[in-house]
Parts: sequence; C-alpha cells; structure tokens
Amino acid sequence: MDEAKKKSLTKMALRVRMGAIEGVFHAKSGHPGGSLSVADVLTYLYFEEMKVDPQKPHWKDRDRCVLSKGHAAPALYATLANRGFFSVDLLKTLRKIDSILQGHPNMKQVPGIDMSTGSLGQGISTAVGMALSAKASEDSYRVYTVLGDGELGEGQVWEAAMFASAKKLDNLVAVIDNNNLQIDGSLEEVNSPYPIPEKFQAFGWHTIEIFGHDFDQIEAAFQEARTVKGKPTVIIARTVKGKGVSYMENNFSWHGQAPGQDLYEQAMKELGEQLAGLED
Repeated sequence: MDEAKKKSLTKMALRVRMGAIEGVFHAKSGHPGGSLSVADVLTYLYFEEMKVDPQKPHWKDRDRCVLSKGHAAPALYATLANRGFFSVDLLKTLRKIDSILQGHPNMKQVPGIDMSTGSLGQGISTAVGMALSAKASEDSYRVYTVLGDGELGEGQVWEAAMFASAKKLDNLVAVIDNNNLQIDGSLEEVNSPYPIPEKFQAFGWHTIEIFGHDFDQIEAAFQEARTVKGKPTVIIARTVKGKGVSYMENNFSWHGQAPGQDLYEQAMKELGEQLAGLED
C-alpha cells in the first residue's frame, strides 16, 4: 500500500474512533472498547474493499457487510456517516428515543446497514445465508461479517462455519476482532476460544492472521481472500481493545460504559492530536 493511501485510511480510522466516542458519550451508554478496536477493519472495508454506493444503499449488486458483534454499532455508524450514507451530525443522537441510530444496527432505519444484529452468533449465520443466496442467483457480490472473539463462545457460530464450508462459500469473508477481552475479562478467564485459526481450519476455512491496526496487513489479507476458491476465508485480526485512547486500551471495563465529561474530553483530545499529527 502506498503511503498516501495508508495515511488517508489512518486519518479516516481516527475520525471513525472520534465519531464512536462522540456517540457513546452523548448517549451516556454504549460499547466504546470494541468499537475502537474494530475501527481500522471497518474503515478498510467501506473505503477500499467493498463495492458500495452511499447514494444507492439498497443497490442489488453491492457487497454486503454484517456486523455480527452488533454492540460495536458506534464504530459502524461512524464509518457509514463518514462514507456519506448519512450526516455525521447524527452520531450525537446515538440511542436517543427518536434517533435512527439505536444501540444495535437496524436495517429498517439506517442507510447502509445490511442486517439488524445484536444477538451474538446470528450475524455470521445471516452472512452465510447471504453468501449462499449470491451463489444460487449467480450474483457477483461478496459478503463480509465481523465477529468479536468472545462471540466465538456461541455454538451458532460454529454451525454457520460448518455450513459455509460445506457449501464452498468462497464469496464469504469473516473477520474476528481478536482484542482478547470481553465484558467480564480476558478470553482465557471467561471461556477460551483458542486456538482460533486451528478451529476454523478444522471447519474447512482458509485462515489468515494479521495485526488488525496495520493497513498493509489488512489490505494483503483481503486481497488474499479474493484468491481463495472453494472455501470461505476467516481473517483473525489481533487488535487492542480501546485502541487510540490511553485509559481504554487493554481495559475490559470499557467494554460497555460511557466516559464522563472529563474522560470524554481526554479521549477526544488524544484522538484529535493523533489526527493533527497526520495533517499536511
């Protein structure tokens, strides 16, 4: 990846993080930690990888993305807003009673949302169905789904994984946001899904492991996935929970709480300084 593209994506990912913090702060609830960890992957998907048109959110030939870890909606909303699906100003209305931006994605209200999600395990199952439909209809669109690593404790994930392999869904890419923390602590403390690559390999998937905050590695992974034939691909992206905000990084207590005024200002200052450092 050339440096200009990498810089542009890095700046956009910072804007996505700032948008996610903005939303959670104004809502006084939400999930900042996992939103910050997945921001780079979502940025790459919507600004480089996926075929989408903000002016035609229901375009038949668009690529689909299902946020299986639906609680990271603040990051998805911020990505969609910056991509032009709706106004960035709406991010401050997160979880308000009359807002389209509720705590989990709602495909009936929000432009750009391909599936309503929130119940863990169901997102990847829906993505598998979408990929199967594309195969059956001989459509060219690809399907992407983003899961949390704690979500791998759901049996439904593995039922979907088995089915996707059996149906040779090479138009399907799953990304695991492997930040190693969930609401109650580390994965090892709660219910370890490790080793993740070997599990997916056993279910017949092509596996790729990357550092999920490196755009060179992210690009290479998605490009590799496009070359895989006869099986689905999973990208295990090692990430940092709360990435970009010092007091949130690697701190599971920020899985599902909103910062108060002082910590909100600190978070926005830190992210803003990182963004300013990239401005020409």
